[in-house]
Amino acid sequence: MACEATVYARAGLIGNPSDGYYGKCISFIFRNFAAKVSLYESPEVEIIPSVQDRSKYDSIDDLTDDVKKNGYYGGIRLMKAAVKKFLEYCQANKIKLPKRNFSIRYRSTIPRRLGLAGSSALVAATVRCLMEYYDVSIPQTILPNLILSVETEELGISAGLQDRVIQVYGGCVYMDFDKAIMDVQGHGQYEELDPRLLPNLYIAYRDDLGEGSETFHNNVKERWLRGDPQVLEAMQQFAALAKEARDLLLAGHSQEIGPLMDRNFDLRRSIYSLDPRNVDMVERARSVGASGKFTGSGGSIVGVYEDETMYQRLEEAMKAGGITVIKPKLDV
Repeated sequence: MACEATVYARAGLIGNPSDGYYGKCISFIFRNFAAKVSLYESPEVEIIPSVQDRSKYDSIDDLTDDVKKNGYYGGIRLMKAAVKKFLEYCQANKIKLPKRNFSIRYRSTIPRRLGLAGSSALVAATVRCLMEYYDVSIPQTILPNLILSVETEELGISAGLQDRVIQVYGGCVYMDFDKAIMDVQGHGQYEELDPRLLPNLYIAYRDDLGEGSETFHNNVKERWLRGDPQVLEAMQQFAALAKEARDLLLAGHSQEIGPLMDRNFDLRRSIYSLDPRNVDMVERARSVGASGKFTGSGGSIVGVYEDETMYQRLEEAMKAGGITVIKPKLDV
């Protein structure tokens, strides 16, 4: 028996990073990049390394460039942790798995460490393959929690539910992680929105700006846990922006969310110390009249543009800074 799962990149449209702080956000899937996991029966359990797990290089410069783009870890630790958590979930829910081993491998075109949810995509695809292979059903509302636990509990990576929810549900989702809701049902309230409600969107990213979310989130998380008033207030404002954007989308006023996205970024800049290259991307977008904010933890941005003329100016402004711009292929 063999199976394959594909999970696509995501962009946090608005509200992030409040998803990790009982906030609200909107995310959407785009199909320009994907992580694919293949699993097939074999005599032993084997995780097969991908090119991102390589340890042989042409030169010391090649090694250094690879680390800058991909970090020190490939995907094997994510897949290993995903398999462990899947087994523990089955054991906790008294699901007996058949004695059948497998080999598993992955390939991913999602740019690494640029806030496009490449890690969670790999974990989600791994878990989906395991579910199919062992014929295990996990409720859609619970599955994001399991996927999140792979990184937070097993690997100690700071992360929120947003990426996992959108990669499980697909399309475009408004998520409410209010503490009262989470405490009662163990997961957020998820409202699926028609991706066709979204305005003209672009994604811009730069390959020289990889930084893991575990690095990006740590200090703010500590401040939040200490009850820092500035961080607490910021998280409430992020959530309010997401709610306002959701209402505008449903009312058919999608182009009006651009200024809200700008406010999202400005608010984020007020509580984080940002790499100047991240700020440069947003400023280049704003210089041609487009909006811009992080898709995730930095390295890439998402924003609204008015028309093709503005998009061409946006491409020119970004190209001058060595930044790639694409139109996201929505999950419709």
